[in-house]
Amino acid sequence: MKVHCVTCTAPVNIAVIKYWGKRDEDLILPINDSLSVTLSQDQLCAKTSVMASPTFTEDRIWLNGKEESMANKRLQNVLKEVKRLALQKRPADGDNKKLVELGSHVHICSENNFPTAAGLASSAAGYACLVFALCKLFGVEGNISKIARVGSGSACRSLNGGFVAWRKGSLADGADSVAQQVAPQSHWPQLKALILVVSAEKKAVGSTAGMGTSVETSQLLAYRSTDIVPGRMDNMETAILNKDFETFARLTMQDSNQLHAACLDTYPPIFYMNDTSRRIVNLVHAYNSFQGRIKVAYTFDAGPNACLYLLEDAVDEVISLVAHYFPSSSGTLEMKGIPVDQSVVNKEFTDSYKVGPYTDSLSYVISTEVGGDPRVLDQSESLLDAAGMPTTTK
Repeated sequence: MKVHCVTCTAPVNIAVIKYWGKRDEDLILPINDSLSVTLSQDQLCAKTSVMASPTFTEDRIWLNGKEESMANKRLQNVLKEVKRLALQKRPADGDNKKLVELGSHVHICSENNFPTAAGLASSAAGYACLVFALCKLFGVEGNISKIARVGSGSACRSLNGGFVAWRKGSLADGADSVAQQVAPQSHWPQLKALILVVSAEKKAVGSTAGMGTSVETSQLLAYRSTDIVPGRMDNMETAILNKDFETFARLTMQDSNQLHAACLDTYPPIFYMNDTSRRIVNLVHAYNSFQGRIKVAYTFDAGPNACLYLLEDAVDEVISLVAHYFPSSSGTLEMKGIPVDQSVVNKEFTDSYKVGPYTDSLSYVISTEVGGDPRVLDQSESLLDAAGMPTTTK
């Protein structure tokens, strides 16, 4: 019996216009459009291997080295939809020997190279990677973002590189709720990102639960979705296409602030940001005010970790200020990703902005940039061995 296996990676995306709230919980249809930046898989990605074999007796999944239950409704919906679409495209007759048998069980092994469930879009990257790999395995083509959406809403945006919009759609069945690329990875190479990891711990209120409570209780969220986001989406897309950083940055911060204001307007209120998060916000505004223009923008998803967007020429000075105000007791703030220089401290600014230092408030920083589409890897990089078992387990 032939064993079929595919291994892929998929990127993290960090939204600049936030998705928060669903109009349909089962189909995961959002109450507003959203827009994100896909980050480089060289620094942040999910990696997934999927294998199908008629000899497997059941579907199994391992996440970050630990076997989990397949009884997850969203996981089952993704698997069923991929197989349904694969069945539609199969020829009625002809040679199917090279095709995966649709009745075969699958083994799935997935891992992230960044903290899971800490507000770093781990579920988005994970489900995007799973859907991309399953579609490669079963020969499903076309716009597969609708499949990823039923796994994790934001996952649909991780199936494209560059800058990606998720259109909320209006159809009851969600057929028009899809992700569309606004601009490719190559469009704005000067744009960079710094991920400030405040905490890698699992958040107290998950995104799914938080969204549901916000939709039920927050009047601000309802107003945001109907009166604010449509115009903000238009302005953000224009700013991206024009590579207008100041407008891009201002809208990014305003939308992040509004998301967390809606969380505070939720009853009972939801707190995703912490004191360190707010100190990062204050530092960014103080620095921009000192410069007389917007040089760096923050955004926070459902967690305390910050994503700073900035242009390449500002990276070293900004990371040096982060290291100055949020130092490590070990002497050097831990950096991952693209190399940066932490020694470019603007002394004129530090002399004028006297706060902190907030020692050991940050775990580490990831330096990254705009990234591309999901990737198919060589079989030598599979997370599953020839028998369909994980190559490493915890």
